Amino acid sequence: MSNSDTVILVFYIIFIVLALWAFAQAWIHQARTETIHPFKAFVHLAAFYLSYLLVPLWFFTLYAGWSEFYSLHESIFVFLLTSILIYARFIEPHMVHINHHQYRLNPDRDFIQPVKVALIADMHVGLFSGHERQLKSIVKKLNEAKPDIVVVAGDWTYEPENRLIQELSVLKQIHAPVYSVPGNHDEQYPGPPIQTLLKDALEQNNVIDIEGQIIDFDEFRLIGIGDLWAGKANMRFMPDLPQDKPWLILSHNPDTVDMVPALPTRPLMLAGHTHGGQIELPWITTYIMKKVSILGHKKGFYTHEHADVFVTVGTGMVGVPFRFRVPPTIDIIELI
Repeated sequence: MSNSDTVILVFYIIFIVLALWAFAQAWIHQARTETIHPFKAFVHLAAFYLSYLLVPLWFFTLYAGWSEFYSLHESIFVFLLTSILIYARFIEPHMVHINHHQYRLNPDRDFIQPVKVALIADMHVGLFSGHERQLKSIVKKLNEAKPDIVVVAGDWTYEPENRLIQELSVLKQIHAPVYSVPGNHDEQYPGPPIQTLLKDALEQNNVIDIEGQIIDFDEFRLIGIGDLWAGKANMRFMPDLPQDKPWLILSHNPDTVDMVPALPTRPLMLAGHTHGGQIELPWITTYIMKKVSILGHKKGFYTHEHADVFVTVGTGMVGVPFRFRVPPTIDIIELI
């Protein structure tokens, strides 16, 4: 057997061992996952762990091109493809960005003191994301930004393990009050019935659920609105509330903005849900986004008849364990 054959055989053995490890990990973690579709969860987790094969494949492609096991064109194609997939799987999902914005919530006068609101969403603690490394990075970035309040626009989960309370314990280290509303994945649209598990996890980790609640600040009021897909996004009562301060609305789905009634002062809604597409590809992402947001929301500010809405791209992943050209983001919105 030639040296080249020996090296290739070693790579094949590595692939087989790693694949067996991936299936074993998928089986172990599926058993701890809160899911109503165990086989589907296993398949998702298998894809997640099998993605580790990309690393030895990248090295194998280099060797195969050098040894002429692959043709030059084959080597270049597989090398570029694996490089992109490795970046989207192992690098970009952990590159938590901070974006800064300003917004005048009260058109009649400036705030006496600007208020820094940190917006995060779609952490999707579960199959693909929201694990210890990423949560610690999010908390560190939040504390470095020194917001006055943190708001979480839902989708905390994506078929999480039954140790959600322990996984979210790092949130206790956030140096600002944290307010939250649920998203569609938290309300079983789709997903398992984890409402009680999530409620306990948030309560024990100092996160305040404000669905249907009003938090009164010196110069504005924050109101939490339930999830649109769960049928909990009623806002017809808002004109009957006190209107001496402008409103900041927290809701998961940005399409909820279409249900905001006319108010004396134009409110701002903060939302997530779209992931900004999660994977930014020409034409394909735009087509998929039409199914995610009927009103065409993707990321950033949008103006509607009765309110403005800001959409964050969130920090987690669903569907596939990749982010590409849409890094996880914390948005700091300074109300002035």
